[in-house]
Amino acid sequence: MKIEKIHLDDIVRCYCASHIEIDGQFYALFASENPTSECYSYSGENFEKKETVWNDRGGCMSIIPFEDRKGEFLAVNEFYLKVSPSLAKIVWGRKTSDGWQIQDLFSLPFLHRFDIYHINGIDYIICATIARDKQNKEDWSQPGQIYVGILPEDLSQGVQLKQIVDGCYRNHGYSRSLYKGRVCGYFSSDQGVLRVEPPLDGHDEWTATKIIDKPIGEIAFIDIDNDGKDEMMTIEPFHGNAMHIYHENENGTWVSVFTYPTPIDFAHTLVGRKIAGINSFIGGVRRVDAELFIIQYLDHKYEVTIVEKGAGPANVDVVNMPDCDLILSANHTMNEAAVYKITK
Repeated sequence: MKIEKIHLDDIVRCYCASHIEIDGQFYALFASENPTSECYSYSGENFEKKETVWNDRGGCMSIIPFEDRKGEFLAVNEFYLKVSPSLAKIVWGRKTSDGWQIQDLFSLPFLHRFDIYHINGIDYIICATIARDKQNKEDWSQPGQIYVGILPEDLSQGVQLKQIVDGCYRNHGYSRSLYKGRVCGYFSSDQGVLRVEPPLDGHDEWTATKIIDKPIGEIAFIDIDNDGKDEMMTIEPFHGNAMHIYHENENGTWVSVFTYPTPIDFAHTLVGRKIAGINSFIGGVRRVDAELFIIQYLDHKYEVTIVEKGAGPANVDVVNMPDCDLILSANHTMNEAAVYKITK
């Protein structure tokens, strides 16, 4: 692999990396976790066109575009572990001829992760709170929950949420994947990993199934060894110091087949995507070597490629382009928004 780094910007405590495509134009989106801070978009052949998405809020870990609403996205704003009562909320963003417009949609205390599932013409939202409430940053006495709802065509009508899961302490991890050919969400906490499956239409019930019972901080899925079944990679425990790849046996149990080989602390992000045409896990660690890495299964063994040390990614987004792959990395430790362009 050939890896070329593109430094986009200096963003203090850069926390979110995402993207949206509008009328064939690619926009990289980066935001900070700091209060009263920036979110910028970068477009153009070399990401040279910079626009302000917002500059008066922070606490953004996730920006999720709609599949079927051109130029629109939802994002978490004002998620702060140190602030109680919590200010966390979902905002609605749109790209218009006058620039980016942001509007508050609804509040949900300590909302940390969310996603949008477009199924049979319906937009569902699924939200995970990291805790019900917190007295201070280190207070984990109350569990987090999972909420779901239907997003109306006119978002100004508001969103009604329904709690479907409770009792998930340090409810931090999330990965979108497929189960039996249908989209689902995997959520990880001190209570393990839950697979949450959406309904086929607006009248069916959601289901939640525990697949592993041990404290997990973050998860990702991909068929890294090309045996026809997805493997699961984890960060353990919350903001943990260990990372493992698990293989699912025929009886449904998950067995560790690989452990990340170097000392780590505060591992924070994992995704499963193709890199240079090969199924891969991509992740980041915020302390010790603070590395961004790629793991692939080559010649019957796991190979680790260090993309960069010292970056300390909080989140990454991987985009497969026609002529290259892009890793959009919110380099928290380096206070940087960066893109890594990868070619074979």
